[in-house]
Amino acid sequence: MRVNEKYSTLPAEDRSVHIINICAIEDIGYLPSEGTLLNSLSVDPDAECKHGLYFRDGRRKVDYILVYHPKRPSGSRTLARRVQHGDAAPAARGTRQDQPLPGKGDVGAAGGPEPPMDYHEDDKRFRREEYEGNLLEAGLELERDEETKIHGVGFVKIHAPWNVLCREAEFLKLKMPTKKLYHINETRGLLKKINSVLQKITDPIQPKVAGHRPQTTKRLSYPFSREKQHLFDLSDKDSFFDSKTRSTIVYEILKRTTCTKAKYSMGQGEGRKKDSALLSKRRKCSKYGITSLLANGVYSAAYPLHDGDYEGENVEFNDRKLLYQEWASYGVFYKYQPIDLVRKYFGEKIGLYFAWLGVYTQMLIPASVVGIIVFLYGCATVDENIPSMEMCDQRHNITMCPLCDKTCSYWKMSSACATARASHLFDNPATVFFSVFMALWAATFMEHWKRKQMRLNYRWDLTGFEEEEEAVKDHPRAEYEARVLEKSLRKESKSKERRHIPEESTNKWKQRVKTAMAGVKLTDKVKLTWRDRFPAYVTNLVSIVFMIAVTFAIVLGVIIYRISTAAALAMNSSPSVRSNIRVTVTATAVIINLVVIILLDEVYGCIARWLTKIEVPKTEKSFEERLIFKAFLLKFVNSYTPIFYVAFFKGRFVGRPGDYVYIFRSFRMEECAPGGCLMELCIQLSIIMLGKQLIQNNLFEIGIPKMKKFIRYLRLRRQSPPDHDEYGKKRQRYEADYTLEPFAGLTPEYMEMIIQFGFVTLFVASFPLAPLFALLNNIIEIRLDAKKFVTELRRPVAVRAKDIGIWYNILRGVGKLAVIINAFVISFTSDFIPRLVYLYMYSQNGTMHGFVNHTLSSFNVSDFQNGTAPNDPLDLGYEVQICRYKDYREPPWSEHKYDISKDFWAVLAARLAFVIVFQNLVMFMSDFVDWVIPDIPKDISQQIHKEKVLMVELFMREEQGKQRLLGTWMEKDRKKDEPCNSHGPKAGLDSPEYPGGAL
Repeated sequence: MRVNEKYSTLPAEDRSVHIINICAIEDIGYLPSEGTLLNSLSVDPDAECKHGLYFRDGRRKVDYILVYHPKRPSGSRTLARRVQHGDAAPAARGTRQDQPLPGKGDVGAAGGPEPPMDYHEDDKRFRREEYEGNLLEAGLELERDEETKIHGVGFVKIHAPWNVLCREAEFLKLKMPTKKLYHINETRGLLKKINSVLQKITDPIQPKVAGHRPQTTKRLSYPFSREKQHLFDLSDKDSFFDSKTRSTIVYEILKRTTCTKAKYSMGQGEGRKKDSALLSKRRKCSKYGITSLLANGVYSAAYPLHDGDYEGENVEFNDRKLLYQEWASYGVFYKYQPIDLVRKYFGEKIGLYFAWLGVYTQMLIPASVVGIIVFLYGCATVDENIPSMEMCDQRHNITMCPLCDKTCSYWKMSSACATARASHLFDNPATVFFSVFMALWAATFMEHWKRKQMRLNYRWDLTGFEEEEEAVKDHPRAEYEARVLEKSLRKESKSKERRHIPEESTNKWKQRVKTAMAGVKLTDKVKLTWRDRFPAYVTNLVSIVFMIAVTFAIVLGVIIYRISTAAALAMNSSPSVRSNIRVTVTATAVIINLVVIILLDEVYGCIARWLTKIEVPKTEKSFEERLIFKAFLLKFVNSYTPIFYVAFFKGRFVGRPGDYVYIFRSFRMEECAPGGCLMELCIQLSIIMLGKQLIQNNLFEIGIPKMKKFIRYLRLRRQSPPDHDEYGKKRQRYEADYTLEPFAGLTPEYMEMIIQFGFVTLFVASFPLAPLFALLNNIIEIRLDAKKFVTELRRPVAVRAKDIGIWYNILRGVGKLAVIINAFVISFTSDFIPRLVYLYMYSQNGTMHGFVNHTLSSFNVSDFQNGTAPNDPLDLGYEVQICRYKDYREPPWSEHKYDISKDFWAVLAARLAFVIVFQNLVMFMSDFVDWVIPDIPKDISQQIHKEKVLMVELFMREEQGKQRLLGTWMEKDRKKDEPCNSHGPKAGLDSPEYPGGAL
């Protein structure tokens, strides 16, 4: 068989058609290696109904697509020579190596000089030629399509034949189901009855997907091996490897296929000036090809195909359509997710994300119920709260000191009645219980997810994935290989300079090309050390510190805005405006914070990616973890800094009347309301949380992809022929998928959920309704993400994973931090501890009567500093001698007036003691929950053990069968030899050939 027949993409009877196309390809300097006929394909009418999911022969599936922008040089439009039919491929191979490429000074068929060639595009073209030739050598089959409905875009369709799939499945140690079936241990007794009742109750909310129900049998899985193909059910080879597995296999081949040879023969004149640029470009095409080829623009995109259309009357039923109907539709928001189908279509990594999101959403249901109960308790007891009743009582007639210098006047405490009553809704004894509950909830959620993850690992045959994970972990990135190659070239050049080896100028370029070709061998001995990355580390540190400082500066700017706005509104003549200063200032400041947080989130995400790129991590796993750490750090600081300010800093460092603390000697620090800062913290938290979820997580996810899709449509319509709309209806699958948005990874999806998890747990003491709003958001978020994956994004490459990676550690860290923060919120931000101290140490009748007066100190207005007293001291209608302010200080008639009183130290000691007790108690309870709940469910550990036993038994029976078969053969051979042994000597003695009977 000839080589060109081996790699031909045509059936044998069709290889003789359109042979003139081979000449044309060769003429433009693009002759595919091994004589593959990429453009000489006849169209099969029966294959058109496949909509681009198959090759043109209608039999071979398209497993992967490479997209490029073909640009042919103007000097190559004519045929330079003819090739005979029988010797087309050999002749091409014989003339290809020595013939100069078009545009390099040779004369074309027309006899005139050809115009200069675009060396950059020519270099891309030759690299595509080399790369595709290497793919063919790896066993893949290719088919090209440049006559597409999308102007200026060409597609290379890739198909992996059966032998390649088997080889790579064995190399990747893919676990495949064997013929062996075994029964899964079922629960018995009471648990079985409970499970059956639950199944009947939950039947209406189960998706109508095959295999979603609990299975009683399971196929034994084993890493695929070509030597043990008899173990697997290969009756239908077309469906043995599903589309997800096929695309994964092809992607692994694309990643490791090399593109390192310098095939571009350098010309004379101006072409020599571009040698350095071309060589540097070629160096980037190092050990793992497709990533660097995409980065350098040799290919514009690479993606697997969706299974088909997801909507339409005449659409053939497929997994994508099923996912759209049972998962990605808002009408099924109340149903469980078909996680197994999600994993089958998108792979384990994306399946684990949606499984985690589903578990998190389910766990929010009890947290939401308890949060609603706590809120309703606050509503029910607000009229019985003595401190708020005292603040609202007009008879107390407590005159408060001004909130700002000069423009603000004295005010009555009763004017803050509404704020005090609203604070009780969130600042009540039930809040402490809810904080403890949420800490235990977080620990239970983590344990529940670990158990769910183990069940999925067992169901998805990922229980022995550690070895494969280590192999993937050592897979270098293209950028790392390019950086190592540059380092090795510099190192070699320096060593040559030290040895003073003379180099002739005529051979200089030749040596450089040889060095580039040997680049991969050089990189085997060279690695990037911390010295190489030191400038990047310094840049990272300085940039992160600078961006955190920018965040703090913005928060400081918002503080100055609040102070100045409050002073400006205090001069307003309208009583209604003056009475609502706090609400107005708080609401507008929070909206400003929200807008800034949303904008900075996008900026910080881009900066974090850039900072990670300049570090040049070796592997994709390392790159992803470093990116996640930086992005989470920046976004965490960005999202929570305004909330931390209100919770722990506002009202703490204001000073006292007559001796206030000023910012820039002009702006007086703002104070908390008489009821405390917890209500303001609740407003801040609720607006930022709801605003981020509504605007960033939902509107952005819906609006931005729609906008990008519309822009791409306009661009394609402008570039395509006038009948674009007519062609758009007949587009092939790979053309339709090309117009979709590329998959950008799961980091943004996880990030928004982790930030939301922080809102739910970190400051839950101030906002018990946070779990409820998170639950409502996640119900929409699941379907929104599902619809985006099914309809808006190109199909991602399936990635195997057995856990959610670094996100689990971040979740644990946030859960531990939540315990500490809630302890400080309860003890320092709320009035829970001061109330306990007053009730048990200072109350005369064992009630809270007199608590408000106990927390207020007195100030003599004659002690105001010059220029700080109110401009209108008679604003209340009477002259004020003594005003009150919230603090524990000695009165003006004391010997140590305005000094901190003993009550302050008593309350502070109680607060610190509460933090220590609360933190250690809740941490102990969380660790106890972690210890009590096993990470691996008992039934799953039993099934894993059973699988191992069955596998051993299977191989033992196989070995015994081989031994019996071998014994049978030996027995037959022995019986055949017995007659020969018994008659052989007689025949020898009596033979006429040996007279005398002996030799």
